[in-house]
Amino acid sequence: MQDNTQEISDTIFFKDVISGLSLVQKYIQPKYFYDEKGSLLFDRICLLDEYYITRTETALLKEKAEEIKKILGDQHLIEFGSGSSTKTRLLLDSNPDIASYIPIDISEKHLEASVKDLKYSYPNLIINPICADFTTKFTLPKKNDNKKYSVFFPGSTIGNFNKNEARNFLLMVASIIGTGGGLLIGVDIKKDPETLYNAYNDQKGITAAFNLNLLTRINNELNGNFDLKNFKHEARYEKNKGRMEMHLISLSEHTVLINNHPVSFKKNESIHTENSHKYTVEEFHDLGNATGFKPTKTWVDKENLFSIHYLTVPNN
Repeated sequence: MQDNTQEISDTIFFKDVISGLSLVQKYIQPKYFYDEKGSLLFDRICLLDEYYITRTETALLKEKAEEIKKILGDQHLIEFGSGSSTKTRLLLDSNPDIASYIPIDISEKHLEASVKDLKYSYPNLIINPICADFTTKFTLPKKNDNKKYSVFFPGSTIGNFNKNEARNFLLMVASIIGTGGGLLIGVDIKKDPETLYNAYNDQKGITAAFNLNLLTRINNELNGNFDLKNFKHEARYEKNKGRMEMHLISLSEHTVLINNHPVSFKKNESIHTENSHKYTVEEFHDLGNATGFKPTKTWVDKENLFSIHYLTVPNN
């Protein structure tokens, strides 16, 4: 059997995991949820009764389809973390004038499957997929026209970033799309803690499986020996921080090996795996204004659960 210890040690995934698990508050970046199984589990989360985010945003996109079509026009559409591109289909169905679609996703297999389905459904649409981590540098395909870019960033994924990361992300988006470009983004609104708690602690345990799958991925890809029975899923609302937090709680004192690198856990110690920040409409407008955007249009559902914003990069 070939020893791939050094090869694993050289990967960014390994370095990020070891670095994160060496912190006082152990942490793994949520982008690593999305291997093939993790992506499929997240698709199942989006269909849960408790997970209001997907159905509310989808209903809002359908309701405002004509307004969004007029705003996007014939721009090139970029989507960060495209996944199954389910919500994107709502934009494509209502707007055949979109110049091209550029889905960007970290899961290669999930991206390939999604693009295959899209090409079947939209044979005349130019699709230029990019397998990349959108939080790092990547290169957009060259375009042979003067049409603008708009980024589609649904699902309140912006909430996964802390405030400084969200600011840097929006600055990056503004620099990519340039003057006149736009950002169509879904943002979860602050609301009662019970609704938030239920959304991240579903009765079927799919969110728990999604969280724990992160350890399975480490076992499979980084030669880890996590015993999933030693950990439990926990999601809680931190009101003073305006966010839901997901953790994996160690149920015993033990040591795990990751490619022969030991990581020790105390009983009840946690691995912080995800934040999901919530914003009032005003808070998000302030963030947009601080990062080179101008809030142009905002839509909110009737129950005040979720908001969709279109922001533009104005001429200086």
